This record gives sequence, C-alpha cells and structure tokens, in this order.
Amino acid sequence: MSRDTALLIIDVQEAMFSYPGQELYDGPRVMDRIISLLGKARQTGTPVVYIQHTEDEEFTRDSPTWQISARIQPEEGERIIEKPTWDAFHRTILHETLQQMGITRLIIVGMQTQFCVDTTTRRAYSLGYESVLVQDAHSTFDTEQLSGKDVVSHHNDILGGRFAELKLESEVEF
Repeated sequence: MSRDTALLIIDVQEAMFSYPGQELYDGPRVMDRIISLLGKARQTGTPVVYIQHTEDEEFTRDSPTWQISARIQPEEGERIIEKPTWDAFHRTILHETLQQMGITRLIIVGMQTQFCVDTTTRRAYSLGYESVLVQDAHSTFDTEQLSGKDVVSHHNDILGGRFAELKLESEVEF
C-alpha cells in the first residue's frame, strides 16, 4: 500500500440507476470495475473517500436516490464528503481532509463523466494532486449530441496525459 494514495469514488449514488429509460454507458461493467477497485483498496488498507452529491430533487439528503449505491456501501472508517456542486473540492472539506490524511495521489472513478468526474479531475490537478483517472471505471448517460460511450472516450482523451494519468481498472494497484 502506498500511504499517500486514496480511492476517490464520485457520485456512485442510487439516483444514477433510477432514471426511467436511461442507462449509464457500460453501467454494469463500470460498477463491477468500481467494486473491484474498492476491494483492492480495502484489501491493502488504502483509504477510500466517497463523494456524495447533495442538492434538491433526486439528491436530497436522506432520500432513497441520494444514498450511495448499495453495491458499494461505505465501511466504518471510510470517509463520505457531501458536495453541492460538480467540483468535489468546491465548498467542501475534501482538500483539507486529504491533506490531513497525507494524500497526494488520487485514483478517480465514478459518475458522471462530463460533469463531476471531469471537474473534480481538473481541480485535483490544479491543487497539485497526482491523479489516475480509471478510464473504464467512470460513466455517463447519452446526451442529445453524443452517446455515453463517446462522452467517456472524449473525456479520457482530453483528461488523460494532461490532468491525470489514464489506467485501466486491471492495471491499477494500491
């Protein structure tokens, strides 16, 4: 285990699986990869930090859709940080928490690629974190302009090598 690394799980909440007629691109396999990474992190004692979007409607605190996915329930000692915006660092205690933990490297996974994953990855870069974006462990929905697959591919291309190192889930070690 590298004591300076944390697994950052962004917005993997029940809302992501509750939109009628909409499915996350590669959703079941992305979830399997996130579960695998969570298992690897726990096995090595790597800190896990959950980011939980909190605002009105489907992300209202304590509502069923606000809950972190039942498939990756936090364990005792794993941190949960609520955020009100797309940026997990903005108006939250994430940066301070990571500094207190001695974290300088982030393994980033989660939902939605073009919103919270993108914004948080860029902000982590600006704050000096060494980040790995797990290229097959983040997802989003189709938009009017692009398929979810194209959104993920585009963001891997834009973020990778500039704001974060890209790795496949199978390549990530803690």
